[in-house]
Amino acid sequence: MDGYLLDTNHLSPLVTLNHPLRERILSHYRQGYRFAIPLPALSEFLFGINLLPRAADNRAEWNKLKSSFNYYPLDHLDAQQAAILRLSLRKEGRQLALFDALIAVVALRYHLILLTTDKDFQPIPNLRLENWLK
Repeated sequence: MDGYLLDTNHLSPLVTLNHPLRERILSHYRQGYRFAIPLPALSEFLFGINLLPRAADNRAEWNKLKSSFNYYPLDHLDAQQAAILRLSLRKEGRQLALFDALIAVVALRYHLILLTTDKDFQPIPNLRLENWLK
């Protein structure tokens, strides 16, 4: 069964009750699919949900869900691979933000499908992408 890595744009809807993406992810989770969150996306997500007027509700909902996910820390090899990836893409005339490079190397390292709407990931070799928000 495939495992999935959540980019921030697929993570944020999880704190919104009745959001279609939330329902889809939780349904797949109940069926035994694995979902993980890279630490850069987790940091962006936590920052974002705390900026909103319903920050307290967002935190409460997140506290109910957070134990359902795996979390992948970064190490020196990930930092090295992210730098190599960014340099390789730059030679092709493409830019990739540091957080996106770190997220991509986690997906590649653990053989996960990255759930994202971000087109910046498309030129990355061997990276499997899906967009569940379309």
